Amino acid sequence: MYNVKKIKEDLFWIGANDRRIALFESVYPVPTGVSYNSYLLLDEKTVLLDTVDKSASHQFFENIEHVLNGRKLDYLVINHMEPDHCAEIQTIVEKYPELKIVCNAKTQTMINQFFDMKLSDANYILVKEGDTLSTGKHILSFVFAPMVHWPEVMVTYDTTDKILFSADAFGAFGAIDGNIFADDVDFDGRYMDEARRYYTNIVGKYGPQVQMLLKKAAGIEIEMICPLHGYVWRKDLGKFIDKYQKWSTYTPEINSVLIAYTSVYGDTQNAAEILAGQLAELGVKDIKMYDASVTHPSYIVSDAFKYSHIVFASTTYNNGIFVNMENLLHDILAHNLQNRKIATIDNGSWAPTCGKAMIDIISQLKNTEIVGQHVNIKSSVKTDKVAELSELAKAIKASM
Repeated sequence: MYNVKKIKEDLFWIGANDRRIALFESVYPVPTGVSYNSYLLLDEKTVLLDTVDKSASHQFFENIEHVLNGRKLDYLVINHMEPDHCAEIQTIVEKYPELKIVCNAKTQTMINQFFDMKLSDANYILVKEGDTLSTGKHILSFVFAPMVHWPEVMVTYDTTDKILFSADAFGAFGAIDGNIFADDVDFDGRYMDEARRYYTNIVGKYGPQVQMLLKKAAGIEIEMICPLHGYVWRKDLGKFIDKYQKWSTYTPEINSVLIAYTSVYGDTQNAAEILAGQLAELGVKDIKMYDASVTHPSYIVSDAFKYSHIVFASTTYNNGIFVNMENLLHDILAHNLQNRKIATIDNGSWAPTCGKAMIDIISQLKNTEIVGQHVNIKSSVKTDKVAELSELAKAIKASM
């Protein structure tokens, strides 16, 4: 049975939720699922904006048929060719063979890569930056957003209702729980962390490209944002845009300390716990600790974008960094984190090599400062090492 949500009098959400998915993109845990958003505009011409993942196809097509209510589909606008949004292009074309695909040249190339369809140029309306399409009452304008986060990405702006269809920008992990608008839920309490984790892990590497899109968006009046994942924004847009401003410039949201550690038998964890306690005694608030062997790295990457200071503590393992810490460090490096102050602790009973190896990776992060003296634990924490951890805590506090 159809499940649609009215966005405006002539605009409908016709997407679907996947609550059974365990890993988004086969990498990121999504304990509350994910939504695949698609929108249908009923003007003099009907316009479908993006499709959905193949797992949501049944619900998607029931929704389309209900909203169209016997009308034909005139246009399919493709903002992003990732399969969780484009999987049903071929089926749409087969069901509505008279429609025109509205996309850019790079998207057209990708359609030919993903699908085996015999389409001619007559099936397409190829658009360039700033081109417009009149559908009757509405005029759609197309703004290119390359590498946010694929090279073909564009966003669509409805100049009539001042709605930005933002592709993967301004999205979030998590299924939609009935309400479609962000202001109808406790977004800060329930979803902001998942919006950050979505941004940092999916788009985080491409901060400069996001900045380019934000500068373009600043030049248009936006009253609503309709992303391809998560909730629709119609109020307090500035709050969410400010988050994107911080995330895309790698600006910390809070001045505090994130501690990520790996520990085989508990001694490295003990050092991290002692440091956290000493930081708290110095007045540092909202400290966050993660065991990187227990927590999926996407959560730690997300908080690395949030916190101003990070401490990495690892056991030496196979004459190098403990595997889960090494993976985390490379993940953070791959996501282009910048502008942080970082301290390190290692534990090596007979060959303490991971400290230098960690710093070698960390030093590749742009505009990053190593704070305090590296602390090396030999097997377990002794009195002299408590003193060194105390000095490290003071150095971190001073740098704040």
